[in-house]
Amino acid sequence: MIYQTFAQLYDQLFDSDMYKSWEKFTLANINKKNCKLLDLAGGSGRLAVLLAKDGINVTVADFSDEMLSLADQHSTENNVSLQLVQVDMRDLADLEKFDVITCYADSFCYLDDEADLFQVFSEIANHLKADGVFLFDVITPHQTDDIYPGYMYNYQDDDHRRAFMWQSYANDDVEHGVIHDLTFFNRLPNGEYDRLSETHYERAYDLNTIKQLLKHAGFNSIEVGSDFSLEMKDKKATRWFFKCQK
Repeated sequence: MIYQTFAQLYDQLFDSDMYKSWEKFTLANINKKNCKLLDLAGGSGRLAVLLAKDGINVTVADFSDEMLSLADQHSTENNVSLQLVQVDMRDLADLEKFDVITCYADSFCYLDDEADLFQVFSEIANHLKADGVFLFDVITPHQTDDIYPGYMYNYQDDDHRRAFMWQSYANDDVEHGVIHDLTFFNRLPNGEYDRLSETHYERAYDLNTIKQLLKHAGFNSIEVGSDFSLEMKDKKATRWFFKCQK
């Protein structure tokens, strides 16, 4: 289960500016603030808290109960109300319909294949109100094929309590596939370090493939851009942003 063993460390080290950018993108592309929004793969609820402060009624859905526990903690700390639901995004049958559904942080890229992606798009289409808006992002084939292979990032905090190592490799078995090896080192009270490791698998899809899957799922209006906008600012974008309506 992704992030299940080190959700708290991941949450603490994630770039907080990204949440502010997703918040800005969301607010720029919805019709009303007093709406009901479902944040799929909402993780620790950092974005949800920002949107709740903006006056939006937010439901956070995630597969990880540990992430949802952190979302509950963040909502309490910030004195906002969030609805929390543990769910597999491929089956939203128990959920109501929403004005807005969001899914960021390239969460769709963790699905296994096009069949799963189409299933999720169909579930989302079925859980949007008639004038609803679906907003999401994905990493691009340029990111998986050209940027990630050989990528390495190392981090250590000032007091040497925590360290983080991230290495990425091309996945030769999957088109536009990439493998991430993530390792956290957390210093224990006795001075020794606890090592937590996970391997994540992502894949990107061609833009035309994503558009066709969205159309087949029932979305007739599809806008796409880059750099947290609906303008294609860079032909070699590393992340695409979508606004879809039925």
